Amino acid sequence: MRLTLLLTAAAVALTACGQQSAQKAEGQVSGGGSARNQVWAAGSSTVFPFATRVAETVARTTGGTAAKVESLGTGGGIKLFCSGTGAGYPDIATASRAMKKSEFEACQANGVTDIVELKIGFDGIVVANAKGAPTFNLTREQIYRALAAELPQGSGFAQNTAANWSAVAPGLPNERILAYGPPPTSGTRDAFVELAMEKGAEKVPAMAALKKSNEDEFKAKSHTLRRDGAWVDAGENDNAIVQTLEKTPNAVGVFGYSFLENNMDKVKAATVEGVAPSFEAISSGEYPLSRSLYIYVKKANVGVTPGLREYVTAFVSDAAAGRGGYLQDRGLISLPQAEHDQVKAAAQALTPMAAPTK
Repeated sequence: MRLTLLLTAAAVALTACGQQSAQKAEGQVSGGGSARNQVWAAGSSTVFPFATRVAETVARTTGGTAAKVESLGTGGGIKLFCSGTGAGYPDIATASRAMKKSEFEACQANGVTDIVELKIGFDGIVVANAKGAPTFNLTREQIYRALAAELPQGSGFAQNTAANWSAVAPGLPNERILAYGPPPTSGTRDAFVELAMEKGAEKVPAMAALKKSNEDEFKAKSHTLRRDGAWVDAGENDNAIVQTLEKTPNAVGVFGYSFLENNMDKVKAATVEGVAPSFEAISSGEYPLSRSLYIYVKKANVGVTPGLREYVTAFVSDAAAGRGGYLQDRGLISLPQAEHDQVKAAAQALTPMAAPTK
């Protein structure tokens, strides 16, 4: 009798263990975060300091585990975010540009649906150099002519051989063209080629004509940066670019305004079309290289990943992303109040985004 009771108890225990294992596996596959005890955000190097600051604040105020925040670049973060559901993939993608149609479709194909898009503020892309180096006053056309891999010549294109900035336009410093910037996976890189390179190319008659006749080729030509050493992919860490500029005073760097804001004692920014990057010029759109910043949230993970709702709510709160909030001290340019209120409402309702058109 005793043996029978022991065998029965063992069978019950094994059954319960099996059920728990099945439940754990199911949670990993469908729920998005039950096997994790913390929020996971990955993506933009520009949004990284903001996401980290929010993680620190939420952990301090709630006593929970701080969110895990990774700087992979916008493209890398969204790719990982869209790769699947479950604990093996981030709850949040941080981005320094809007999600592309192709990325949204990849999300859908992998079961990542009901994505909540939240604009957290603005940023500007700066072209900067060391404090003691010559001052640059640039146009977007000059940026394009200095950094494009090929330039129009005759009826075709030729490799860009400009060695010094003074060869690009009279009045520019007689310094070697050497620019350190983000790699192709970065949202900063995407925004730079769209806002600086592409807009600058439109000022060149041959390129403007190409855009009318073949827009795909126009984009390919205007977005391709030099590979002869004039442009250097410096990785996703914008702070590393700032450090490089201190050691290489003849070089310029391309990075987000927040890194300029936090390193004013080390670097200075060029004007673009006569406008210097500033809080006011970026928020008004007067500064030509301004862009929006976003976070993307898996709605299905809210209520599953501990602390996710609290983290998202805190990120878009008045105390963080509002005018005068603590993220402003890190360099975030706040949204206009009416738009900020709309974002807060969307975060509360977890309203899924519509499919991007491009």
